Amino acid sequence: MEGTRGTPRGPSMAGVAPFGRIDVAKAGRAGSGAVRPRLKGRVSAVVLPAVGTVLVVGLWWLATIVFEVESFVLPAPPEVAEAFDRLGGYLIENLWVTLAETLQGFALATVLGLLLGLLITSSWVVEQMLYPLLLAINAIPKPALAPLLVIWMGFGPEPKIVMVVLICFFPIVLAAATGLASTPADHVELVRSLDASRWQIFRKVRLPSALPQIFIGLKAAMPLAVIGAVIGELVAADAGLGFVINQAGGSADTALAFAAIALLGLMAIVLFYALVAIERLLLPWVRQTTA
Repeated sequence: MEGTRGTPRGPSMAGVAPFGRIDVAKAGRAGSGAVRPRLKGRVSAVVLPAVGTVLVVGLWWLATIVFEVESFVLPAPPEVAEAFDRLGGYLIENLWVTLAETLQGFALATVLGLLLGLLITSSWVVEQMLYPLLLAINAIPKPALAPLLVIWMGFGPEPKIVMVVLICFFPIVLAAATGLASTPADHVELVRSLDASRWQIFRKVRLPSALPQIFIGLKAAMPLAVIGAVIGELVAADAGLGFVINQAGGSADTALAFAAIALLGLMAIVLFYALVAIERLLLPWVRQTTA
């Protein structure tokens, strides 16, 4: 009897409970393991860029001291900070000018790029007609067109906006055409079998499928938009950070030029991550697959 009591024949809770405890523990560890990478990613997204910036600024400062570089050649970081403190209002005022030109040109380039991408993917004839022209326009050195734009449009913001469009619209066209052309054919056929119209197919299937690729093009074009605005301001302008850099270079005020360049870099970073935030808001599934 003792042998039978010591070796139970049927299943018991003693044999099941350990597995239950292990499953709960694994689930707890899996949950914490899923949260930990997210927190680590968020912290690293802030801390690592800050550490990189501090290292670069420190090396820059060290180089000016070790090699005894003259301030008009390469100002030290304190001199740049002093220039910003001295003319901060002037720099911010010109920052708004460059920002307005950048955003207007980028918005126009986005509209034109999406329309051209849609035209290219909608017709083989249109694709053959437009693609060589787009490649030729993209191959033209854009700074060479800046004086002509001033002659055609004057000294207002229009030449700068057009320069932004010329520089940044090609990546948007390419991304839109690639995204719209890569829509899965079985998805289109499925919706078509439900008697969906062309507009419904575009709105419900093709556009959502193309949006991740479109945002890749938009993110590539955003820094180019800032470059285009500055190129236009360097050629002919009476305001903007490009104008400030040009004037500071002419008067050998290199610290002021570096302060304007630092503001341009900060503006480009803010605009890029604002676009990333819009992408994550509109395309939550992209965030989940890339997290």
